[in-house]
Parts: sequence; C-alpha cells; structure tokens
Amino acid sequence: MLTKAQWHYCLNEMEKMFPDAHCELVHKNPFELLVATLLSAQCTDVLVNKVTKDLFQKYTKPEEYLAVPIEELQNDIRSIGLFRNKAKNIQALSKQLIELYDGQVPANRDLLTTFPGVGRKTANVVVSVAFDIPAIAVDTHVDRVSKRLGLCRWKDSVLQVEETLMKKTPIELWSKAHHQLIFFGRYHCKAQNPNCPECPLLSVCREGKKRMNKLNHAPKK
Repeated sequence: MLTKAQWHYCLNEMEKMFPDAHCELVHKNPFELLVATLLSAQCTDVLVNKVTKDLFQKYTKPEEYLAVPIEELQNDIRSIGLFRNKAKNIQALSKQLIELYDGQVPANRDLLTTFPGVGRKTANVVVSVAFDIPAIAVDTHVDRVSKRLGLCRWKDSVLQVEETLMKKTPIELWSKAHHQLIFFGRYHCKAQNPNCPECPLLSVCREGKKRMNKLNHAPKK
C-alpha cells in the first residue's frame, strides 16, 4: 500500500501536471451546479455542458422547472442517459428547495444528500465547488486512480476510498486534490489506455509497475 509520504509525492506531481484542475461542469450558481452534477451521473461532462447550455437559459430557478410538464423537461435532457429519472429528480429537488430552503441550495453536505437523486458524491462536489468547503468527491476517475496507485484496496467501497483520501491528504488540499485526481484519471491514467511509460508516478504506482513488467516481458513480434 502507498505510504503517506509516497501519496504526498503523488499530490506534488499531480500539482505540476494539472495546476489549474477545476470543475468542468459549466454553471453560474450553486443551483445550476447541483442540476449539472445530478445530470453528470454515468455521463460525460462534455455532454452535460452541451445540454445545460440551452437548459440553463430556459430554466433559471427551481420554480421554472416545476412550471412545465415532466414530459417537456424529459425532452430537454433526452440526450443524457437516464433522462426520465433525472427529470423526475430535478423536479422533486426543486420542490424540496422551495418548500424547505426558500429556493436556496444549502451549503451542507448532509442536507444535500436528503434531496432526490443527490448522493454523497454530488453533495461533495456542490459544497466544495460552490461553497469552498473542503471535500473530496469520489467519482469513477478518483476511485480508479486511488486503487491503481495502491492508496486504497481494490475491494474498498466508494466511502472507504473517500475516508482514506481525507485521512492521508491535508484538509486544505482536499478540494484541489479532488480535481487533480479527476484530471489525472480523465486525461492521463485513462481507464483503457493509461500512459504508464510517461507517468511521473510510475515509481510508486502498484498497477503501473505490473503493467510495465508485462509490457517489458511480452514476446517480441
């Protein structure tokens, strides 16, 4: 398993690689970020941004999402996976926002997870990005990179990965590390073709060493 010192080395190297890592979901306020993050489940940020470009012009506040039939909202987000369920959740969370929070998104992760369609990952993204509250959201990239490096075990749950990252990462770096891990997984340590030969973390990476060993011992054609 990766030691704390080795993990800090990884953080420093990712800082060099992606000093400007940030949330790539386009939004103007916490409510738009909440909707965009909900839409991003099992979907790319690129596709979400294409959809929300028009969506956020049509709907600017919770009341407007409730003012249209569910079928119309479904049609507005039809190109996104699970659009029917997501449309239902957007209207339901809009109703809850109005009834309990005067239409304002609460800056509290635990409260956010009480909203329809909002899990811990989405809540962590919102409090971190919209309210600058230290948090680490574990998406598919964060989960994959943490386990490949050997910081976490392959069998660890998403919550266990989050807890390990919080324990071994200085709190003032949580939000930055979250985005840098996403960029590292999205643009370098990809799911199908991780760039191990050119990776600055190879010397401490469990999975990378295994991959390179197989590559070096593969029969030459």
